[in-house]
Amino acid sequence: MNLKWFVLLFLCFIGQSLEEQRKAEEVNIGAIFSFGTSNGKVARIAMEAAVQDVNSDPSLLGGRKLVLTLHDSHYSGFLGITGALQFMETDTVAVIGPQSSVMARVLSHLVNELHVPLLSFTALDPTLSPLQYPYFIQTAPNDLLLMTAIADMISYFQYREVVAIFSDDDQGQNSITALGDKLYERRCKIYYKAILPPEPMSSRDVIVSELVKIISMESRVIVLHTLSITGLKVFEIAQELGMMTSGYVWIATSWLSSTLDSTSISPKVASSIQGALTLRSHTPDSPKKRTFQSRWNKLSNGSIALNVNGLYAYDTVWMIAYAVKEFFDHGGKVTYSNDSNLNSFAGETMNLAALSIFDGGNQLLSNILKTNMTGVSGPIAFNPDRSMSRPSFDVLNVVGKGLLRQIGYWCNYSGLSVVPPESLYAKPANRSSSTQRLDQVIWPGKTTNRPRGWVFPDNGGPLRIGVPRRVGYKAFVSEEEGIGVVQGYCIDVFLAALKCLSYPVPHKFIMFGDGHKNPSYSQLVNMITANVFDAAVGDIAIVTNRTKILDFTQPYIDSGLVVVVQVKKMRSIAWAFLRPFTPLTWGVIAAFCLLVGTIVWILEHKFNDEFRGPPKKQMVTILWFSFSTIFGAPREDTVSTLGRIVLLIWFFVMLIITSSYTASLTSFLTVQQLSSSVQGIESLVTSNDPIGYQVGSFAENYLFEEVNIAKSRLVPLGSPEECADALEQGRVAAVVDERPYVDEFLSTYCGFQKVGPEFTRSGWGFAFPRDSPLAVDISTAILQLSENGELEKISKKWLNRKICGGQSSAVDSEQLQLKSFWGLFLICGVTCCFALIVYFCFMLCQFKRHCPELTRRSSSTGTRISHSVRLKKFLSFVDEKAEISANRMKRKRMETDSPSIS
Repeated sequence: MNLKWFVLLFLCFIGQSLEEQRKAEEVNIGAIFSFGTSNGKVARIAMEAAVQDVNSDPSLLGGRKLVLTLHDSHYSGFLGITGALQFMETDTVAVIGPQSSVMARVLSHLVNELHVPLLSFTALDPTLSPLQYPYFIQTAPNDLLLMTAIADMISYFQYREVVAIFSDDDQGQNSITALGDKLYERRCKIYYKAILPPEPMSSRDVIVSELVKIISMESRVIVLHTLSITGLKVFEIAQELGMMTSGYVWIATSWLSSTLDSTSISPKVASSIQGALTLRSHTPDSPKKRTFQSRWNKLSNGSIALNVNGLYAYDTVWMIAYAVKEFFDHGGKVTYSNDSNLNSFAGETMNLAALSIFDGGNQLLSNILKTNMTGVSGPIAFNPDRSMSRPSFDVLNVVGKGLLRQIGYWCNYSGLSVVPPESLYAKPANRSSSTQRLDQVIWPGKTTNRPRGWVFPDNGGPLRIGVPRRVGYKAFVSEEEGIGVVQGYCIDVFLAALKCLSYPVPHKFIMFGDGHKNPSYSQLVNMITANVFDAAVGDIAIVTNRTKILDFTQPYIDSGLVVVVQVKKMRSIAWAFLRPFTPLTWGVIAAFCLLVGTIVWILEHKFNDEFRGPPKKQMVTILWFSFSTIFGAPREDTVSTLGRIVLLIWFFVMLIITSSYTASLTSFLTVQQLSSSVQGIESLVTSNDPIGYQVGSFAENYLFEEVNIAKSRLVPLGSPEECADALEQGRVAAVVDERPYVDEFLSTYCGFQKVGPEFTRSGWGFAFPRDSPLAVDISTAILQLSENGELEKISKKWLNRKICGGQSSAVDSEQLQLKSFWGLFLICGVTCCFALIVYFCFMLCQFKRHCPELTRRSSSTGTRISHSVRLKKFLSFVDEKAEISANRMKRKRMETDSPSIS
């Protein structure tokens, strides 16, 4: 009996030793997926094949075997959690999965605590941060890169608004948020978000409800980001609702390419997705990939085709295998320790205390992140932020029978191209718009013409355009009585812009206003935001408060506020001839006349008999000569060169001055003058005079809010006739209105004038709802009309730019200021100074020659003659007639020569 028990104990010991040895020779990894899905089926086959290939090389793990345990979550988050807990109890070193980002976020808390790496190639939520979830690794390009590629495609096709349809889960919400951010960077946006229940809870009724909403919207560009079952259901219902016809743009995320790559679809489903665009993670061609593809039919027994997730699943197993090899090569051991945080659960029914921390988890995680290998999906490496290195996508077009046709590639390095990304990395990065390219797309409706991407509101019905019914200035916009035809300058510009578009714009004009007074333009534009009108066309000023709620086109005419006042004929006065120059200018002219006359007298006095004589005569000569130069050449001749030079410059100065005087005096005697002291907006602000404005114009708000003029001073005026009467009767000191109106007013009514500069700068444009694509296209058309001269032709047809009665639109003619002539006076003054300096230098030299005894010391006293004596002698010499000086010099020379002869 004792022998029997001994044998039993020995056999138990041997069995336990063998079990421990077997466990020591096994490396356990787990996988959590919904294996009933196409991605789950493909992943299962690929992971099992990878484990088989790893174990076929005994040297890889040093004789150890990689053991893969599969857990089917059956679309259930709860079952996914239980599977993960089971793995944590069975010495698992790494887990592959889960399939959804919702579960990845939950399980990441578990693996963070127990230090077990969690790798997923399908849970690609861009917000699963490595800072928050350090043990979670995405082994495929995440959805941030996918959404960047879609944003680049939308920008490439020049769409500005999209509708996003997505599942209401973490990955759907966060990925679409990333798409919105990327679109914003490209000046695009998500127009509407259609949220569907997460799979498999999405029902037909919910999908129909959302698609019916989308049909009534303007945007026709739809991004579909769901899982395969819901996504295909959306396409089928969209086809039933007529949303897979020409004019629509459908972009499905990578779920569609994975579904079409791995499963066959019915003809009905194939027809419902024709023309859609989709993306697939790009995996470059390689011998490894071709070998694996050739094995696939045998591995799957023909049950399902290989898709890109199968490639990533295969490579993920190999990533773990290489990391485990590195772990063991550096002496690592698979050991576990108790988690002190779970000790309190010992003995409980859930037995959470059985969960233990993988001691080598941190080292294994580090080895995985250092991966640098080439797998069946291509080169594999991680960036410092744990994103995949060199991510790229295939851009695909779904054509007949559900086939995928490649139209290009996208990579983060160079954007969209028709060249495989791996051939671009050797070249400098270039993401300029000119280098972006895709092949021709076959769109829904089997058309190759790029859809516009939007329709008019109310599902393409006629555009409801509000038009102001004015009581004045009908050249801009008016309705012809009796037949209801809307016409005018603004209408012609709008219609000409529509003709420039590449698509028809059905529309109808709806007059706004009672016809008795001008309507409020603020109310008109507010009716666009209230969806009463789809647009507003007319003389609508582009001002700040309006641009906050609407989009305006490019201005088609410049505008701005100006001041208009009454003018009158100037009364003739006795001293009107003095008005052209200011008193200072008259004084300077008189001073220079005397200065020039005096200088010429000095230069001519010694040589010219007409400038000699008694002092009284010489004084009269100076005065006469000075002022006679104003009217022409004086009676006296000039004989000296310097005198002639001075007179030449002075005659030129006087020519300019007299010409300016004549022109200015003519203007003063002929133009109309202001009947008030208003010189512009500044004088209006400082006064207390009443100010008129046109009803409906933004001038009222501007004067009150921006210029701070009291409302009690503002007088509303309706028609141009009322404006003219108010000015003539003195009820207002001035009228403030927009420049196009003022130009028309001045061309019709005489006796009025603009004063001061424009004190606002704006323009007139057509108003549309915010982010309306039609506003962009109309703006482009307006620029085209401006460049080809059509705008100018329309302006000449409707607008009269002639000023009534030939009156000047300039402000009151001003007196000529001294600053207008200071350059002339400067030239004249410099010339006079130069002539005087040269003349006195010449006289000084002559004086030394004629009176040398005054420059030598006295022979008897040995001293020089005093300065006063020499100065008197010099002035006498200058005053002396030139002939007398010459004769005296001649006598002295003869006297000097006589002793020498004797």
